[in-house]
Amino acid sequence: MTNSKGFLHVTSEIGKLKAVMLHRPGKELERLTPAYLEELLFDDIPWLYQMQKEHDAFAKVMEDRGTKVYYYEKLLEEVLEEEDVAKKFIDELIEITGEDNDRINEEIRQFLGGKTAEELVEIAISGLLKSDLDAGLEKRSLGDYIQRDYPFYINPIPNLYFTRDPGAVIGDGLSISKMNTPARDRETMFLQYVYEYHPLIKKEKTPLWYDYKEKSSIEGGDVLVLSDEVVAIGVSERTSARAVEIIAQRLFDKAPVKKVLAIQIPFTRAYMHLDTVFTMVDHDKFTIYPGIEKAVKAYEITPGKQGLLVKEKASLQQALQDVLKLPSVNLIQSGGGDPITAAREQWNDSTNTLAIAPGVVVTYNRNEASNKTLRSHGIEVVEIEGSELVRGRGGPRCMSMPLVREDLK
Repeated sequence: MTNSKGFLHVTSEIGKLKAVMLHRPGKELERLTPAYLEELLFDDIPWLYQMQKEHDAFAKVMEDRGTKVYYYEKLLEEVLEEEDVAKKFIDELIEITGEDNDRINEEIRQFLGGKTAEELVEIAISGLLKSDLDAGLEKRSLGDYIQRDYPFYINPIPNLYFTRDPGAVIGDGLSISKMNTPARDRETMFLQYVYEYHPLIKKEKTPLWYDYKEKSSIEGGDVLVLSDEVVAIGVSERTSARAVEIIAQRLFDKAPVKKVLAIQIPFTRAYMHLDTVFTMVDHDKFTIYPGIEKAVKAYEITPGKQGLLVKEKASLQQALQDVLKLPSVNLIQSGGGDPITAAREQWNDSTNTLAIAPGVVVTYNRNEASNKTLRSHGIEVVEIEGSELVRGRGGPRCMSMPLVREDLK
């Protein structure tokens, strides 16, 4: 499963999936209430019991096809068994999430310092309630009075089960996202610790294409590895044009990547990432939400002698044909091309497919018209239940971070 340089290896969107990282939804979802949904970047109140059943079934589908499943929380626990790493982690956790009050922050530090690695990871993900710390009723500052009804010292992070967003494996290296919203910085901090300290990753042999402390935002849902030489990156509500330029230059300098295809989509919550409207399902086949097709703009980026060369393409279809050197590509419209059906199913992530092999994708079973359309184009569709998983507005691709894929022949 490993390559000659290190463990991580992804040179396409569709190569047989050999290893993947997931996060099983946990207590962080049970701490959502209607009052705090917007602040915690979530759209609905899920039923955790059913959500976990659906997620377990999703993992089993991949395992049954020969994919090794690693869990975010377990890798992080293994890292935090080292006392010095745990101490550093606690300090950084408080720096990101702490109160504007040194005395309370010190109480949080002491409280977390007495926890096991498993307990520390649980708190870092599901949050720290004020009642958990039991700091007493005495208010130490004006801020304590103003915020007395807010229940958390450390917020839960309910979006962590969308492991696609914090990072992306490109070639033999890793891009750790700079999230667009500070509320999700903790997710990328976790990935940074796994990269830095877990022996699975082999940091010394694994280039880091992007760091979560950089200024310009980029999120994994916008990164599609089309081939060993071509990466597509969405310019979206969550990923900036500047971040695309930065990572493109680094890939050109130190990776086999020769072209980056920047795909601009409308900057709206409904299309927050490129993979919510467009994914690759086979060598020359892509699924696309028809409501977006005319609004998309594509730009081919290549290395030049004095910086990057950027060329606007006539259409997304033409751009894909050119960068992949294909005589034609098939853009398969979700919802069977019907605008109403497509819009309804796009809301439930019909185009957010996860390829587990060429021409084999995992989708939600609720997207009946889109799944039927994929099958009519020769795609094997492996359906999973997602009635609760979908409440976070993400599909199978969003819920998975491929670590290793077989190279395409």
